[in-house]
Amino acid sequence: QVQLVESGGGLVQAGDALKLSCVAPGRTSRTYNMGWVRQAPGNQREFVAAISWGDGQSNYGDSVKGRFTISSNYVRRQVYLQMNSLKPEDPAVYYCAARSSSYPSALTDDYDYWGQGTQVTVSA
Repeated sequence: QVQLVESGGGLVQAGDALKLSCVAPGRTSRTYNMGWVRQAPGNQREFVAAISWGDGQSNYGDSVKGRFTISSNYVRRQVYLQMNSLKPEDPAVYYCAARSSSYPSALTDDYDYWGQGTQVTVSA
């Protein structure tokens, strides 16, 4: 069983930055990829970013390209999401997700394991 625990959410102002962290203790290996997915009230889940444990290949959703950066530390089993220039449309619950494939998929249905989520709120 893969457990994922997110942290780092909070309330910020538009234009500010915030960094989310996800720790994945236990049974993930370099054949896994880790992702961030967000969901705002009334909306479907939206892919944000993903990274491969193995080669560091990353993938981003169109709405966050150039503003968000995903990174990872495999030894610590941690994944980070640096969010810069936050906008009023970015608030959501941000979920850390994992799948047992090295390709950093942008399809949210591809992910097998999910964290509890961390809330990000952006004030105008």
